[in-house]
Amino acid sequence: MKSTAIPKIFSDFQSAGDYVLDFLKQRIDFGIWMITRAEGDDWIILRTSGEGINPGTVLRWSDSICSEMIKDNGPHIAPDISAVAAYADKPIIRQFPIQAYIGVPLTLADGSTFGTLCAIDSRPQSSEIVNETPLIELMGAFLSTILTDELKLAEQKRQSERLQLEAYTDALTGLANRRAWNQFLLGEEDRCKRYGHSAAVFSIDLDDLKRVNDIDGHANGDILLQSTAQALRSATREVDMIARLGGDEFGIIAIECDQTGALLLRQRLLTSLAERGVRASVGMAMRNHLHGLTEAWELADQNMYSFKRSRSSATLVDAKAK
Repeated sequence: MKSTAIPKIFSDFQSAGDYVLDFLKQRIDFGIWMITRAEGDDWIILRTSGEGINPGTVLRWSDSICSEMIKDNGPHIAPDISAVAAYADKPIIRQFPIQAYIGVPLTLADGSTFGTLCAIDSRPQSSEIVNETPLIELMGAFLSTILTDELKLAEQKRQSERLQLEAYTDALTGLANRRAWNQFLLGEEDRCKRYGHSAAVFSIDLDDLKRVNDIDGHANGDILLQSTAQALRSATREVDMIARLGGDEFGIIAIECDQTGALLLRQRLLTSLAERGVRASVGMAMRNHLHGLTEAWELADQNMYSFKRSRSSATLVDAKAK
């Protein structure tokens, strides 16, 4: 066996993770070692050492052996998964030739599961690898500690960015402007890629601003914009980014928000806008782990225009019926 020493001092999760993966790959020659993120039923492969699965791959968490290991339905080290009932029939073994498995949880300060440090191999292994359990658990605890500290720093950085971006505000509504939006989008995308965070993006477009400006005057148009800003603030969380991006265009980035949360937020937005008498079209899209927030924003914008067209068509049909 090679030395178990870890001679370097690490300040970030990625470099520590890469070092641990390479170290374990050399010590225990499984086909691939991975650091993963469990986000809902997404199993996101963040870092790898070996071949067969690329970083950025998204699989189903419920199909994985790791999902059973986390529930204590099987051991951290299974030299032959056919001997472990909970592992032997998992759907992932039909996707990849898995005969042996190693896995330990990566946990956060509150005890919740972030993901796993794990390995798979296409050959059954000697039962002697079970003796490596203390080392594997130590590596999992080591990465969990670095991850927890780094996530705290990432949240502090996010808050610092928000404070710096307060200089870039829309004077009328007090919301962030497009410059702040663009900068925050880039920073949040980096965090999503690094940690496998989920996020949702919303595009909101007012239906009546031009009519109000033309008929009732720009002062009333300004009131409509301010009412919209109040409605959006009321529906969102403090951590979410809200911006006025143009004349009647608004955007929201919902931070660490899964699809269930995003659908609930969309309903809160529609309700909050309606309560203030604001007619608006709302489009939503989830960040895709392979494409990112910029593409999600473009898709949300497309969905908003589809929503607007469908409402216009329904209004036209209703008018003809009358």
